[in-house]
Order: sequence, then C-alpha cells, then structure tokens
Amino acid sequence: MLRLSKGDRAQGRIKGSAEDFVVEEITTNGVVLEVDKKYTAVDLKLGDKQEGKFSIFVMQKRNWNTSQALKVIARLFRRGVKSTAFAGTKDRTSISTQLCSLFGAKPEELQNTHIKDISINGAWYGSEKIKMGELLGNRFTVTVRDLASLGNVSSIVSELGGVFPNYYGEQRFGYRKTNFDIGLYMLKGDFKGAALNFLTETQNETMDDAREARKRLSEELDFRAALDYFPRYLKYERSMIEYLSKYPTNYANAIRKLPRSISLMFIHSVEAQIFNWELDERIKEGSVAPNTSDFVCCENAYGFPDISTIESFDGSTEKRAFPIGNIIGQDTKNITDFERNKLEELGITTESFRVKGLDELHSTGTSRALFAPFKDIDYAHEEDENLLKISFSLPAGSYATVFLDELVAQNAE
Repeated sequence: MLRLSKGDRAQGRIKGSAEDFVVEEITTNGVVLEVDKKYTAVDLKLGDKQEGKFSIFVMQKRNWNTSQALKVIARLFRRGVKSTAFAGTKDRTSISTQLCSLFGAKPEELQNTHIKDISINGAWYGSEKIKMGELLGNRFTVTVRDLASLGNVSSIVSELGGVFPNYYGEQRFGYRKTNFDIGLYMLKGDFKGAALNFLTETQNETMDDAREARKRLSEELDFRAALDYFPRYLKYERSMIEYLSKYPTNYANAIRKLPRSISLMFIHSVEAQIFNWELDERIKEGSVAPNTSDFVCCENAYGFPDISTIESFDGSTEKRAFPIGNIIGQDTKNITDFERNKLEELGITTESFRVKGLDELHSTGTSRALFAPFKDIDYAHEEDENLLKISFSLPAGSYATVFLDELVAQNAE
C-alpha cells in the first residue's frame, strides 16, 4: 500500500498493551462513548422505553474480541450468540466501548453482570436490535512507545490536508495473508482449491506444529489420518478435516463447516484487494480531489462521508465531496476501466460474486470513500517516558492502523 504523505514519520512501537490503544465508538447521534463513563438512553438521545424485546447496552472491554465478549454475555443469559448484535467490531488488543444489544434480557440484570475485563456502562430497553454499521465512527487514543525518532507529525498532518488513503487494513487479509487467494478460488467455483489452500498453505504460518501439519496434509491428502496430528487449537481446520474424512470430495460443504463470517471474509478480501489496488493507482496519479469522471458522496453532519448520497461529480455541490470506489459485488453497475481490467486479469466478473454453489456467501457490492477524513487530531510528546500520544476520530470502517501508518513507522519486533 502506498502512503499519501512523504513526510518524516515518527518511529516507535504501537499496541504494546490494551491501554495503548483506546477505541471509543461514536454513535449515530454524534455521542462519543467515553471509557469508564455511564450512559442512559436519554444521554444518547434514544428515548427512555419501559419495556422492549431487546436490551441495548454500552459494552466496555479490554483484550476481548467483540464477538467472543458477546458470546460470553449471551451464555450468561442462556442465549445463543445470534441473540446479540453490535454496530461495529473493535480491536482485540485495546480498551474499547461500543453499543450492543441482547434479545430477551433485562437491562438491570445486564448491568449486574460480572465478567473479567468487561463492563456494562449502561443498559436500557429497545424495540429493535442494534444494526451493523449503526455508528458514525470511532475516536482513537494511541500511545506510541519506545520512540527511535519523533518525526514531524505536524508537517505530515498539514500535508495530508484532512484526508488519508482509506485502504483496507491487513486484518482484512488474514494473519497468513491467504484470504485473497481462498476467496478468488471460491469466486471461480473451485471449492477444492479454496479448502486445500485454507488447510495446507504454510505461507506466514508462525506455529511450527501447524506448519508441519499443513505440509504433511498437502503431501498425503489423507484427511482421516490428519485428525490424529492436526493441532487441537486449529479448531476450524479440524472441523473441515473431520467432514472431509467422511466426504472427501465435497469441498463446498466442508467450507460450510466454517463460521459464515469467516467464509464471507474470504470473498470480502477479494473486493478489498481490488479497492486497494485502485487506490494505489489513484495515489500514483496524484488524484486525491474529485474530478468530473468520479462518483462522489457528500459529508454528513459530523463531517464524515455519507455513502447514501452518491452522485456523479460536477463540482456544483456545496458540501464537501469525497471520491468513492466500488466494493465490487454482483449488483455493481458503474464499473471503472481499472476495475474492469482487474476483474478480467483475475478471471472473474461481477456475476462471480453470486458464489454459485455457496449462494449464502453472495455479495451484492457497495461503495467506499477512496480518501477518508480524520478529525479532532491531537498529539503530545512525553519526553520523560519516551512516548508519543496521538488522538483522532475516523469514519466507521476506516482503519486506525492505516491512518497511523501515515504518521508512525513501527519498530520491528
């Protein structure tokens, strides 16, 4: 990924602990859910209901994955994970706040739950569950430690002019960086290739026993035997292998043994990679501001991109306009020349995103701002402790790690 700024970055270590990465959700009403602060429905301008099917609550967590935290909460109330919902995922290695919901629980009981490193900072009744994407953005407070150089944050912020390249971060592509290849196999209908890549690819595998297991399975393709040597902690791989030990040619159904969210991530990684490539090209051309060949969206009341306002750019809008790119899916219409050529190069079309044979993984497509705004930026160097504190707000779906890459070069571990 290309950087937009060429300024002198600070150099240090990020995410050394949860306390070094604080994420506070910004609700649709523009309220920042501050850490350790209690809230009511009235505080968030949501109305005070005396009854409802759902409990809406503010969850604060430390070193918890969002889905895992909600799963534990649901279990306490003898509910399945499908009874929970949230507006947006938050980093595991962080202290974070977010709005969530749980079906069939009483708010007062939720507020009395006791789970290590999870707190409920307010709960109330709601008639509907929280929907994914039901947030404006997030406010981040990041501590950069072990500074090798301070860089020139002020110069970089000025050079960026209020926006940064809105890349999808590395998280989208998996820790082994195989999500894109698996997704491309699936879009081409090659479920065997997808399943075997997931099970046997050793690229970027950090665990020795996992690497050896994947290598052996690649060579032998004996799924029954693999159950004896595949590490127990690779539970998703083992669920697929167990199925394939009984039905060794049904690779599509083997993929169905994975959680749908993981399988969807493979498809989404292909969309994300195409978007990132197009953004690379845009930066190479120096084309940050919208031009007459662009589709754009306008800013919302908070100053963030509002994807619901997409229109062809003619320079007449009074509001700030953000050029957008396609997150390609089966319903995408306004394909750019770059996207058309990239799809052809990959050997797929928009129709491929129907994912025939695994239809439940289809993707209709959407849009995303190519350059996202950042707001409320502040930074301070604490010389005594050799650290830099940076705070800023980003729109929903934008990656703090991508923005920080403009400001900070991370030290090698």
